[in-house]
Amino acid sequence: MVEFSFRAGLLEGAGLRLRAACGRTGVSASKTEGDGATPLGRLPLLRVLYRADRTEKPDCAVPVEPIAPNDGWCDDPADPAYNRQIRLPYAARHEILWRDDGLYDVVGVLGWNIDPVVPDRGSAIFLHVATRDYAPTAGCIALPLPELHRILAAGLTAIRVTA
Repeated sequence: MVEFSFRAGLLEGAGLRLRAACGRTGVSASKTEGDGATPLGRLPLLRVLYRADRTEKPDCAVPVEPIAPNDGWCDDPADPAYNRQIRLPYAARHEILWRDDGLYDVVGVLGWNIDPVVPDRGSAIFLHVATRDYAPTAGCIALPLPELHRILAAGLTAIRVTA
């Protein structure tokens, strides 16, 4: 089990120190749906999803599954599938996991608001690929694809987000 820490734009662990992006409003102890914040605390890595047509299967310490064009993630607090992976088409508000921009070519599902799921406490908190300019995310942690593969191969099992 390898826990990394995230603070002030740096993800550190297993002898690595890497630049990473977080939510557009920074980090928060009071995460709510749509606030753009990355939640403070320990976020276990539950599983990893990846685009098999774009990248190799990540070597990691948690279960790994390929995603398909009909995979999505429900981010509608009023829906029973809130903060859960869903199959598209889906009537409630959702994110599409099969993205054209490459940001979800590898997606680590982080354990935020998972068990139990609380409506409006935040959804789709992922570890994913960063934009070239490390633009802020909607609340996720992001870094370049090669570094994402590196931290997964190093045995990442959790990220502790601190202020």
